Amino acid sequence: MKIDKLEKYFEVEKVIFHSLDIALYNVSAIVEGKEYTITDKKGKPLKSHNLVSLQKQLKNVKSKENVLRQVSAYDEMIGGPVKTSNEMEVPLGDNKLY
Repeated sequence: MKIDKLEKYFEVEKVIFHSLDIALYNVSAIVEGKEYTITDKKGKPLKSHNLVSLQKQLKNVKSKENVLRQVSAYDEMIGGPVKTSNEMEVPLGDNKLY
């Protein structure tokens, strides 16, 4: 979903900042129960090495909840049993540092 379309919603359920790698993030949003990858106006997925810059790009999106989501490969790395999900979500506030 393009960011300009997302901004037109009165309120979205959740904006998710995905922590992909050390200081690399992309964004998705849950709208009407479905999760969408958020893209720029040209259709390229929003991504950045700076979380605050992504928050700035999404400052006009009204959401009930903002979270930082990380999936860890820790269990796989240590030879532990396979889990269905090793996902962590942390509430994320916007301190308007931009």
